[in-house]
Amino acid sequence: MQALTLSETLAYKTDSALPVLADGEALIKLRLAGICATDLELVKGYAGFSGIIGHEFVGNVVAVADDKHQNWLNQRVVGSINIGCTVCDTCRNDGPEHCLKRAVLGIRGKNGAFADYFSLPVRNLYAVPDAVADQEAVFTEPLAAALRIVHQIKNLPIANIAVVGPGRLGMLIAKVLSLAGYTVTVLGRSPASLALPRQWQLDTGLSTDIADNSFDCVVDACGQASGFSLALRIVKPRGSLLLKSTFAANEVLDLSKVVIHEINIVGSRCGPFDEALALLAQHSLPLASLIDGHYPLKDGLAAFEHAAKTGVRKILLSP
Repeated sequence: MQALTLSETLAYKTDSALPVLADGEALIKLRLAGICATDLELVKGYAGFSGIIGHEFVGNVVAVADDKHQNWLNQRVVGSINIGCTVCDTCRNDGPEHCLKRAVLGIRGKNGAFADYFSLPVRNLYAVPDAVADQEAVFTEPLAAALRIVHQIKNLPIANIAVVGPGRLGMLIAKVLSLAGYTVTVLGRSPASLALPRQWQLDTGLSTDIADNSFDCVVDACGQASGFSLALRIVKPRGSLLLKSTFAANEVLDLSKVVIHEINIVGSRCGPFDEALALLAQHSLPLASLIDGHYPLKDGLAAFEHAAKTGVRKILLSP
């Protein structure tokens, strides 16, 4: 089968082996996948992953390992990406995304979705409602990650929020926070980068124009080390700074403000797929405006080059 495989470099292959299903797994035929900022960082060396990459997808279940899961056959699905051991206290109490033995689809110890076929445990799957098109369903994983922030800050005294980075994930974060009732400002480095947030009826600002200590809460979703420094500069004393970016970089950071002003730093990763699918079914997000290109897997290397360009948001892949 064809696949995009990462070893020392990213390569397109046509002789990749079909997945062998373990107990409890489903075989999924890819319909549509999205290139994520994390995928771009993996190619740069983040996490040291080797194998088939890709974790944002919508597909059809074409086989299952166990007869008890026959009801999943032919269903159109998305899937959560963390595969925990299911038996440790962390899995049971905090979820598989924090399991120290976890595999992560296309990121850690598990071949991913940029292939004709891939596998996931049935427990990770979510059926896609008929009302949600593939081009919407492919955003389920990043939308769930955005919704995670709403859960994390719901009990904090927050009047205003800045989202650093008007890219793929930053746009989704800002929109779901706005829908949740927060006053949100999307920050970017150029007027051109803020055009689409304004189309989404979001308040915007240039990061260079923002005064120190301006926001109760700042979300860093820019995918660069400079985003953390900016976020730390503009968060108020005793404010909250949520880190959403993963990237391959070694930067020296001045953390003195964290101590002096007791800044609450919170990491944020994966979120609720069921809530994301319910929100997608409402068609309240102008997701088509995020899509800047659509490539077949055979042109995957060109797709990655396109996705890595400044200002490009979502690039899609299909078999």
